[in-house]
Amino acid sequence: MVSRLPIRIRPAADEIAVSYLNRLAALHEMPFTELWNQVSRPRNGTSTRRLDPDQFATVADQPRQRLARAIIELRDPEPDWLALRHEPQPGCWRCAAAHPGRPVLQLFGHHRYVCQRHRIWVGPPDLTGFPQPDLSGLPEIVAAQRAHLRLLQRLGPAACFDAVLTGFLICAHRWTDRREPAHGDARYRWARRADRLIPSGTELETFSCSRLFAATYPEAVDIAEVIGALHWRRMAAGNPDTQQRFAAEIGRRLGQPDYRPQVVRDPIAHWIDQDCWRPSSLPIHDYRSQRTYSGPSHRKPQQRNEEARFTSAAWFAQHRCGGDAMLHHRSLAPVILRDWSQPNVLFESALSASATITEARAERSTAASARVIGSLDFIRPGPVPTDYLDTAVEPASWPERTEPRQQSPPRPWSVSERPYFTPSPRQQRKFRLR
Repeated sequence: MVSRLPIRIRPAADEIAVSYLNRLAALHEMPFTELWNQVSRPRNGTSTRRLDPDQFATVADQPRQRLARAIIELRDPEPDWLALRHEPQPGCWRCAAAHPGRPVLQLFGHHRYVCQRHRIWVGPPDLTGFPQPDLSGLPEIVAAQRAHLRLLQRLGPAACFDAVLTGFLICAHRWTDRREPAHGDARYRWARRADRLIPSGTELETFSCSRLFAATYPEAVDIAEVIGALHWRRMAAGNPDTQQRFAAEIGRRLGQPDYRPQVVRDPIAHWIDQDCWRPSSLPIHDYRSQRTYSGPSHRKPQQRNEEARFTSAAWFAQHRCGGDAMLHHRSLAPVILRDWSQPNVLFESALSASATITEARAERSTAASARVIGSLDFIRPGPVPTDYLDTAVEPASWPERTEPRQQSPPRPWSVSERPYFTPSPRQQRKFRLR
């Protein structure tokens, strides 16, 4: 038997059920497990309990239709889970101030990076407990969020997701270069925004990878307008003349009008070679398939991420280049480990491969371009035969994964590690005698 709670609070938009229940329990000063037992029921005769929408609405004293509009697990029909992030995160702190109780956790779409109403950076899911930066002095980041929404409407969630993450990947690879950039290069703008978001001398306190994404967000969206459009993708997959026109447009948006794709250490050349003629990449995970879905807990950042943040902050304080930290952030994994990428034992090998041309193509490209430009410039000798670009339309739908995603093999043990993880013959004999 369940009873209505005396204190009624409205849920926040896109809030997850566990967050709303935690706030209710805090306001009523009751254990969360007690409240959870009232709003859930056993699943298929097991001890595992899952949320019951009717009991939830009764206990919260809210109409089920109102809860269904706000609580993400109660949506009917279910939302497009691929268009949503797989990890809940705190929303804008000023918007959350209207909702009493504990911090509000929301499940945003892949396109939500900025609260336009309050000019607060929300960013990709990151470590909790860090203040969200104010963007009042960086209006170009707020303008980039509006451009992102226009791009979403034109390309659809699938192509927009892939294009923006690829834009971040390109910016991150370019921001790893510690050499002095050319005049007008976008890295000057990233350094200026980083100085405002992560002031020099305060890196250990203010550093977060999410702020590095904020520094590169305008250029990532600007590049995504080219990468996501079928017109430009067909040019990148075409003959050498159209490839050079595509490269010139990308270079102009990055502040390098004389840019030419390179065989090594160039993510744009890798995208032209491997990705431009294929469908959009799918997210690796979605919230609906998580074990915590409709349960009493939610996915949380791992504790070791705090140690990684401290190491990245120390590195950033020394070099003021944020590309390495961005490349190792989990939000870029779908465009680093694509379904058609070559499997790599080490993640560092996958990072290197995402900015390198395959050896066979590189030999043909350098032989074809050496007479015209230079031995390290990448030009595909001819167009790529592709059924996808011949039939694709905008907005594009999510591609279907016909087979399970290929898992990378485990890293082999080194010579120094093997004695610690493999038993000796004498130990094996002891185990058999037990």
